[in-house]
Amino acid sequence: MNQSFNTNSQSLSDWLSYLESIHPQEIEMGLDRVREVANRMNLLNDLNNVILVGGTNGKGSTCAYLEQLILASGHTTGVFSSPHIIRYNERVRINHQELADDAHIEAFRAIELARGDIALTYFEVNTLTALFLMKQANVDYVILEVGLGGRLDSTNIVDADLAIITSIDLDHQSWLGNTREMVAYEKAGIFRTNQKVICGEPNPPQPMVEKAKELTCDIAYKGKDFSFDAFEQHWQFKGKSHSYCNLAYTKLPMTNAATALAAFEALGLQLPDSKIEEIIANTSLNGRLQQIGSEPAIYLDVAHNPEAGRYLAAWIARQNAAKVHVVCAMLGDKDSASTLEVIKPFAHQWYVAGLDCERGASSDQLFASLGVEDAQKFETVNEALNAAKAVANTDDLILVFGSFFTVAAVLEQY
Repeated sequence: MNQSFNTNSQSLSDWLSYLESIHPQEIEMGLDRVREVANRMNLLNDLNNVILVGGTNGKGSTCAYLEQLILASGHTTGVFSSPHIIRYNERVRINHQELADDAHIEAFRAIELARGDIALTYFEVNTLTALFLMKQANVDYVILEVGLGGRLDSTNIVDADLAIITSIDLDHQSWLGNTREMVAYEKAGIFRTNQKVICGEPNPPQPMVEKAKELTCDIAYKGKDFSFDAFEQHWQFKGKSHSYCNLAYTKLPMTNAATALAAFEALGLQLPDSKIEEIIANTSLNGRLQQIGSEPAIYLDVAHNPEAGRYLAAWIARQNAAKVHVVCAMLGDKDSASTLEVIKPFAHQWYVAGLDCERGASSDQLFASLGVEDAQKFETVNEALNAAKAVANTDDLILVFGSFFTVAAVLEQY
């Protein structure tokens, strides 16, 4: 323990700064250290209905849909999601509500007392905090979003009753590998023997399929055991025992809504069709196609990899905007070239910006990745956004995307 830190502090920011300092690395994959502290705190026993949500994209959206569906069915929920956009408190929701600073500080103190000389990363403390708060609230359903990969992610200290894989694509290659097969192997590490699994990835790589067979998982595959079809004005979902034929276009990706509906069905929970339709139409999440302005329409999105870029491109194509102004800032360790490439055909003007954080790419780096000669460069995201707003007409669209940091920079000004 760092004797210079006052553990009686009531300042959340002081605690967060301290917790960032107690491990020499931002990421250390492995479960032994965090499991030992969890066992000391008795956090892994008596958790109700644990749902672990992994995947490359769509984890937060899937958690949000599932949270609303379960709450509407009359049960209590706890959700752990990351990263946060503005406030640390966003990472844990109990019955869809963030908790006060002092609740998190109480958890931090308990973890600090239990860990002794065990060094924990910031995210490992986040995971333990979520488990502490959810166990304290005795929620009926525990929903945990995997942070990185799955097999060695700290959330995997819990044996989940239901595992969900939203999608499989390349991201975090330095940790998870350069092929979809390697990524799938890591993400399938959250599977357990005879466990219920929902696979929202329509083309699951063989290592994931083999792991599910090896553990005799009760797995439902998208395209085989559940599916969705989009039409001009609505979409429909077909599951193993339930179908919904008149679903409105969603604020979040409908593929994630379909995955959440399959999970809800697997849990054995039910709601009237009208309530399902209402939840699917109205569930939203900050930073996921979040609208902050109109005339011109301004949207924010945290998309930061090629798969998410493809979803954004398809969304832009449906908007029928006169012109599309794209503001982008990304982290330097992301595949920016591939992510930007899929959006190029839909962008009339680019505004690239630097991110002032440890891993942030400069505007020069992003300009080089983009390869568009008339792209404009800016020091900050908000300078880029202001430039787009200055020239955009009322029937244009401004899209700001590339990272949680990008979205946070804009929301802090709104």
